[in-house]
Amino acid sequence: MKKRKFLTLWLFLVLALMFVLTACGGGQTTEPSETDTTTTDKGETTTSEEPKNDVPQILVFGRGGDSVSLDPAIVTDGESFKVTENIFETLLNFGPQDTTINPGLAKEWEVSEDGLTYTFKLQEGVKFHDGTDFNADAVVKNVERWKGGAAEQFYYFHSMFKANGEDIIESVVAEDEYTVVFKLTRPQSPFLKNIAMSPFGIASPTAFESAGDKFGDNPVGTGPFKFVEWKRNDSITIEKNPDYWQEGLPKLDKVIFRSIPDNSARLNALLAGEIDLADGINPSDANIIEGNADLQLIERPSMNIGYLGLTNTRPPFDNKLVRQAVNYAIDKQAIIDAFFDGRAQAAVNPMPPSISGYNDDIAGYEYNPEKAKELLAEAGYDGTEIELWAMPVPRPYMPDGQKVAEAIQKNLADVGIPAKIQTVEWATYLDKANQGEFDAFLLGWTGDNGDADNFIYTLLDKDNIGSNNYAYYSNDELHELLIAAQSEVDEEVRNSLYKQAQEIIHEDAPWVPLAHSIPLLAAKKGVTGYLPHPTGSESLQNVSIQ
Repeated sequence: MKKRKFLTLWLFLVLALMFVLTACGGGQTTEPSETDTTTTDKGETTTSEEPKNDVPQILVFGRGGDSVSLDPAIVTDGESFKVTENIFETLLNFGPQDTTINPGLAKEWEVSEDGLTYTFKLQEGVKFHDGTDFNADAVVKNVERWKGGAAEQFYYFHSMFKANGEDIIESVVAEDEYTVVFKLTRPQSPFLKNIAMSPFGIASPTAFESAGDKFGDNPVGTGPFKFVEWKRNDSITIEKNPDYWQEGLPKLDKVIFRSIPDNSARLNALLAGEIDLADGINPSDANIIEGNADLQLIERPSMNIGYLGLTNTRPPFDNKLVRQAVNYAIDKQAIIDAFFDGRAQAAVNPMPPSISGYNDDIAGYEYNPEKAKELLAEAGYDGTEIELWAMPVPRPYMPDGQKVAEAIQKNLADVGIPAKIQTVEWATYLDKANQGEFDAFLLGWTGDNGDADNFIYTLLDKDNIGSNNYAYYSNDELHELLIAAQSEVDEEVRNSLYKQAQEIIHEDAPWVPLAHSIPLLAAKKGVTGYLPHPTGSESLQNVSIQ
């Protein structure tokens, strides 16, 4: 009996000692070593190259505004694409931090000698989040949806693949289950770059056919993350797609996009540990990030334009002389010094110098208030007050629209143009601009594919009035140049056409190019694998938190 009691006591002491040693070992039982093996959902055994943590990988991404819709085919705003880029995938992908063309849902492609036929071989075994198959028929149904929809709804498709009222994509045919063929009515030089853009993410036909106009509230793609919920003007949650076709991805279990419109509040949320990654950092706050050992400052490659739009169909901006006067009236460098903290360059043309076809010979309008007054007098401007609309959210091309508007208001007052600053919530702001309801307004553009066509044609051609041509600017000579450039395969000739186009735009002054910015983000030190893309949105599939 005594022996049994002694044995029991001895076992108790041994177990207690093992518990203490384990506790002192830094929790190694929850972090497999570098050679630990794990079993995937598909029953395959893989070897881990870095320590794993059983704690769920949840990234909270603080951003300046809410999405407009989660149907990528019907939106034009960057806040929507930030989310949809992770739910949907395109046939082709851009490079990690450039706009080179890489495989996506299409693993390879061929282009006919005449540039009219594109044949895509698709990835096999890919499924949509609703369990239906991704295949050539799904691609065809997506294109038919875009083609058949109204231009005002499917902005990007009609601006990218329609010109002079003609469809550039004549037909899309499923040659077999994993081969799809596009036939064009005329060559389009940026076709591959266009098809790689976020708006052309492939959606589940079953989902969009059943949801109709509500598809943007419950999106279904093939991407690394699945939609969970959307709390308007608060947060959007997406979670890991366990059946994602790229093995080992994504690394995060969940991403929460939080809308925090005020830049300072967003920075404070990062400093307080409430969010892990923050977009739209004020340039003036960069030193706070750089001085904090627990944070990292991230620069997004610049490919943007911030501008003051002038609605060309509304007085007084239906007069070219008044538009030119406003260009002379704005002190761009003072705005950059005050609100961009040197992380921007003054804009001359409607696209950044990094884009092929940029016209270096155009000097731009210098800051000259006296010249502005002369032009206003010549135009017969009577001093009528205008409405100057300021963006309610920070954007990559303009960190603080309200403050920039106040600086412009002062510049305009100095030359005799009284302006009343107005604003409204973001989705309504874009809708009003789209309808041509503003006199003057602040907006901008982050390039979608690194091509001149995506700036000049998209933003200023008459074909895109009512979509991305918010200035309602129309010039027939410009239009002919841009249509010719789309079909031109000789890069030198194409660039020459774009340079001529910029000369016309400079003379007509449909808006005031303000700045090309270097957008800033900040993250906790433990956020790894995040590569900001120049297009303004990127997949988070390689991101993890240590």
